[in-house]
Amino acid sequence: METTNNNNPTLTAFAKSSGCGCKIAPAALQDILQSQQQLPTEKLLVGNHTNDDAAVYDLGNGTALIATTDFFTPIVNDAYTFGRIAAANAISDVYAMGGTPTLALAILGWPLEKLPASVANQVMEGARYTCKQAGIPLAGGHSIESAEPFFGLSVNGLVATQHITTNSNAQPGDVLYLTKPLGSGILAAALKRNQIHESQYETLISLTTALNHQGIWIAQQQGVHAMTDVTGFGLLGHIKEMATSNNLAVTLSYQQIPIAADVITLVNARIVPDAVYKNWGAYGSDVQMLSDVPTMEAFNILSDPQTNGGLLIAVAANDAATFEAAYVAQFQQSIFKIGAFTNAVVEQKIITVQS
Repeated sequence: METTNNNNPTLTAFAKSSGCGCKIAPAALQDILQSQQQLPTEKLLVGNHTNDDAAVYDLGNGTALIATTDFFTPIVNDAYTFGRIAAANAISDVYAMGGTPTLALAILGWPLEKLPASVANQVMEGARYTCKQAGIPLAGGHSIESAEPFFGLSVNGLVATQHITTNSNAQPGDVLYLTKPLGSGILAAALKRNQIHESQYETLISLTTALNHQGIWIAQQQGVHAMTDVTGFGLLGHIKEMATSNNLAVTLSYQQIPIAADVITLVNARIVPDAVYKNWGAYGSDVQMLSDVPTMEAFNILSDPQTNGGLLIAVAANDAATFEAAYVAQFQQSIFKIGAFTNAVVEQKIITVQS
């Protein structure tokens, strides 16, 4: 587990928020992105109008270019591990579109008067390790001096046009799957407050460094209609984006949603990131929790900002059982069926959470 001494600065102390919890709140982001100036092009297959994970540009030969950027402030104190996590989180956006990553560039902001360059070097080394895992070069980048440390990647990837998987094509009746447990934001909050145990820290690192490479395979499976990854807006925020883009509603089964070990204990101790409240403020009015759901527990966990969170997949009901069995056989790991899509109904909440 991490320790703090003069040779190992407490990186999280330099950041107001950790990891994807430092994202601008969803409502404010919508205000920022509003624009009447658009450059129409038939080759831009996916832009920012559906809040998708990456931009996709048609190369005209049956292949499309995926381009994405993601960076954030430290989620852990160990610089090497921070680099690993930030890189995995950025590369995830390519996987979530069904693509294969090809190239990464680094984005680094560093307070050199407070943190030596040698620590930033360890961040870069961690990122190189993750890029090597993904089979891509970290080919360059850009750096600035900044008040807070931040790091991430700009990542390019390629995908066959017939396998592009967006967040906006879920259909009524589709089954909703999730590939990773929730709770990384809550675990990171415990770390920042020095209230994390060794086993909890190991869980945090395991969740946030695991590549979402399954997305390449998932996009090629029969019945897969939509996919995204769960990051800073929490599970509910990303499900809402999937639903509203196609005028759908979602019913979630809370007991089927995977939650990392000890996360409920931390919630009961009121150890949660501030971004939980920002997230809920953006979409809480669109969520109904039925009486048999532990409301406060669910509110905190389902709004928890994830860093390099799992993939959310919408699969046609007729293909769901085959997909699920094939996934388990292919990757030797569980996948979690957490809900289903229906047609939206006027005056009905977009998301209903039942036990």
